Amino acid sequence: MRTIDASKITAEVKRMVIEANYFLPKDVMEALKQAKENDDWKLSQDILDKIIVNAQIANDEQVPMCQDTGMVVAFVKMGQEVVIENGFIEDAINEGVRQGYEEGFLRKSVVGDPLNRVNTKDNTPAVVHYEVVPGDKLTIMVAAKGFGSENMSRLKMLKPSDGLQGVKDFILETVELAGPNPCPPIVVGVGVGGTFDKVTLLAKKALMRDLDKYNENEFYADLEKEMLEKVNALGIGPQGFGGKSTALKVAIEYYPTHIAGLPVAVNINCHATRHKEVTL
Repeated sequence: MRTIDASKITAEVKRMVIEANYFLPKDVMEALKQAKENDDWKLSQDILDKIIVNAQIANDEQVPMCQDTGMVVAFVKMGQEVVIENGFIEDAINEGVRQGYEEGFLRKSVVGDPLNRVNTKDNTPAVVHYEVVPGDKLTIMVAAKGFGSENMSRLKMLKPSDGLQGVKDFILETVELAGPNPCPPIVVGVGVGGTFDKVTLLAKKALMRDLDKYNENEFYADLEKEMLEKVNALGIGPQGFGGKSTALKVAIEYYPTHIAGLPVAVNINCHATRHKEVTL
């Protein structure tokens, strides 16, 4: 067995939530530059340029790139040969969020009760998903999920007879209904299969993938390319002012499902897909 001290987890989560809000991932920056180059609509080019400049300022001055610094979603892959010492793993993660949002001057946006709505004032708790895997490594990915885009996400339990076309129609319908609200150009995470709860997790995990990577399954990789083309043909464009750059990426994850069902979920992210990952 391998031991990891809980304080190490706290320190890494603290670092990651700050860096995720300050530094736009390289793959996202490259995708924005490519979108600007490919879009011949002048207003679209101008907005994409402003987004790029904003990200560069955030990077250089080490300040948040957006006023909404998000609710932290953490994905934990825990090797079955790992033991956490001197603390409970979820407490360690939340302590990292608490310290990071305080020391990084990040906006605290979490309310402790969804109806009474009293701010917890430290952006905790995080939403944490666990997966036990073979080995002695601990991998933690954190995402700072803003709700301008989160609120535009949707789930539908399709009938099997709706088939592939039903999935395509639902993706396009969701993006069209979202319009300018999620601050396009967006990243579209899609989950297909599983159950009511599983499919939304698939859609969220799809957003964690680097923008220059496709699904390893050729069928789904082709579907991702087809849907990106169709989404961009909607003409919503950056910030909703038109153009070819409604989305930077459509990423799809899938899972086996029941013979009587065809769940599909669409989780939308703004262009700033803020996430960081560490393996201990």
